[in-house]
Parts: sequence; structure tokens; C-alpha cells
Amino acid sequence: MNGLPSRRNVLRGALGATAGAVLAGCGNGSADDGRTAVRFLGPETPDTFRPVIDAFERAHPELRVDYTPVPWAQLNDVLQLRLSAKDTAIDVYCVDQPRVPALTARGFLTDLTPIAAQAREAVTEEQHAVSSWDDRLRCLPIWTSTQYLFYNADLLTAAGVEHPAADPAGRWTWERILDAGRQVMDRTDADYALLIEQIDAYYGLQPLVESLGGGSGITGPDMLTPAITTPGWIEAMTWYRQLFADGLSPRGVTSPEMAPIFTGGRAPFFVGGPWNLGAFATIENLTWRTAPQPRFAAGRAVTPTDSWSWGINPYSPQQSGAQRFIEYASLTTDGNLATIAASPLIPANRAAFARYTEDLRADATDATRGAADIMAYELANTAVSRPRSIGYTQFETVMTSAFSDIRNGSDAAGRLDRAADELVRTWERLQ
Repeated sequence: MNGLPSRRNVLRGALGATAGAVLAGCGNGSADDGRTAVRFLGPETPDTFRPVIDAFERAHPELRVDYTPVPWAQLNDVLQLRLSAKDTAIDVYCVDQPRVPALTARGFLTDLTPIAAQAREAVTEEQHAVSSWDDRLRCLPIWTSTQYLFYNADLLTAAGVEHPAADPAGRWTWERILDAGRQVMDRTDADYALLIEQIDAYYGLQPLVESLGGGSGITGPDMLTPAITTPGWIEAMTWYRQLFADGLSPRGVTSPEMAPIFTGGRAPFFVGGPWNLGAFATIENLTWRTAPQPRFAAGRAVTPTDSWSWGINPYSPQQSGAQRFIEYASLTTDGNLATIAASPLIPANRAAFARYTEDLRADATDATRGAADIMAYELANTAVSRPRSIGYTQFETVMTSAFSDIRNGSDAAGRLDRAADELVRTWERLQ
């Protein structure tokens, strides 16, 4: 693949870059090497972007990309502070796609509408839409996403429990998952029935609510009216609360700790993203498989999506070099594939996506067989984006706190009422 690592090597040898491990800058050349620097800020470790930076610099020897990672938890605050001050030391930065409306409203993104037609041809329709606002292209999409149900085949076999089907037509329900998980807990040394990787995160929990018809949680003509007290929201969050109250999922752990609990053989089921394909492939003595994310018996199949786009700081003095960098990473096949060379994320570019799925099928192991077909099906049929609102950042903050309280025992209906009141007060400043 034009010098890029094969998907087999990625799945077997790469742990993938996790968000924000260091704060120090990272560049591929000295400040006086004669090349023009493009300053790039994002939440991934330098190894994640090393392949695309190296490939871009080979194609554009007059430019150098200097990457500075910032921990994910701090990224939004850093961007808010620096862009509000019209900082010229950032040229390109990673944009969490639901935040495109808010960043646009603050004037923090260079308008890319002149290349909108080119982008529309290169990336998926959904990714073009989530990277736009007010009918203007605001950034270029790099990745998209989905979630899988990962399961420990040895634990299920030891407990005499049937394995979930890989075919989305045979998708299991959450009710069936918990029933099977309880059996595994009773018959093996497993401590838990089910692990949800992104606990307390809207991205991970939105499918629960949407499956039961609860809606995204935001409504109104200006998308600044909370709608988190609907029957679907209350039912889904009551189920979520009970999951931990019954000891079927662990309290007192963070999202990054969920995967090690699964890989340690302490739970049969784990719901998580495609980045785990690479991480799990490196672990010996773990027999795992993939299946479609469950739905509620009385609901529909819903999976999360969205990921990262890259935008240009309008105060950057390097508009031309910055645009060439993001065009390479998003609109060219090799460039977009280079962004996932160190971690098996899902490319947003159409041609890169086709090559990615082809390689994933061709290089499938017993563990990953069917993963490409599940991914393609979910993105085409069950994926639901996070709500598009200039108030999404505040919404996510309020809901993260509410989800945590519910997981730790708060009454779902009462806690959602409080969150709705907080959102009304918070959003008044935006209307």
C-alpha cells in the first residue's frame, strides 16, 4: 500500500495511539532547516500521526509539520483559550465533530467552502455533513467510527453459552446479553457480565437512549432545548443504573480500565470501538470475537458514529501550507490511509475506506473475521451522529456528570430533571 504498513501488521503489532500522553511538542526538523513549519495540535500521541506527517513531508519537501499533543481532557480548554486570544502559533487542529457548530459560531475555523465540491467527492456524505455548518464546509473529516460487541469466546464456551452471531440480522438484544452474562458469572470465575468502554460518555450511551426512541436529548428550532426527560431517556438510564446496582458492571473504574478487565478474562462481553481491534490482537491467551452492538428488545438497532475532522485556525499565518496538509490527510487516498497506519481507526475518505475494508477482510483472523462487514453495515444502516448544536460542548459536560451520578446510584428520572434544568440555565447565555 505505497509504503504504508499492512492492515495485518496494524492489527497484530499496533496498540494504537491513545489520547494525549504528553504535552511536549514534536517536530520532524529544526526551526532553521529552511522549511516552512505547519503547527498542528491534537489529542493523540505523536506515534499516531507520525506516518501521515512523514508521508506529507516527502510529498511536500518545502513544508515541515510540527505536532503538539494535548491530553483529550484539556484539548477544548486549550483551544478555547488560545483561539480566543487569536493565537497565531496554531495552524491546524483536531476538531471533535459535534463541536463544529460551536467552533464556527466563535469564528475559530477557516471557511473551506472553496474546496467543498472536492471534499464532497472524496469523503462520505455523512462525514461531509458533520464537517459543515450553516451550509459552509468548516473542516475536513479524517476518521469516522462505530462500535462492536467484543466477546470472550472461551468464557462463553466454558459456561455453555451460545456465541453471538456476527450477522447483523442475528443481532443480540441487551436483555439477552445480560442473561448470558449472568450465566457466565454463575458458571465461571468472571466478575462481571458486561463492560461498556465509554462509561459516562454521551458517545457510548447515546445508542441506549436512541434505541428506545428517546431522541438525541437536544431539540428546538435552534437546537438549544433539552429533551432528556422523555420516556426513552428515563427507561434507558434506569437500565444503565441497574447494570451497576446489580453488580453486572463495575463501579469505581474509569473508561481506560474497562478494556483490561475484559482482556483479563473477568467479563464475557465488552462494547467498544474499532481501536480495540489492534490492541486486542497483541494479547496472548485471549480468544475474542466481534459481533454487532446489541439493541433493546423493544427498540431498534443504533450505533454511534462521528470522530475527528481537522480544521484551520483563521488566525494562522500559514493558511496555504495548513490547507495543503489537511487536504493531503483527508482528500487523498494514501494520505488518509497514513492517518490510520498506527491504529485501526476508520478512514473518512471513500477510496481509503474501500481499501481499508478490503484489507481487513483479506487479512482477517478468527478474531476479526466479520469485523469489516459489521462495520460497513453499521455505518450504512444503524449509525446515528451526535446532535448538532452550538451548545453541544455544554451539553456533553452536563450529561457526563449526570451519567456518572446515575451509574453510582442516583435515581434516573430525578437526575435527568436536574440536568435538564442546568442545561436551560446554561443555554440561556447562547440564545
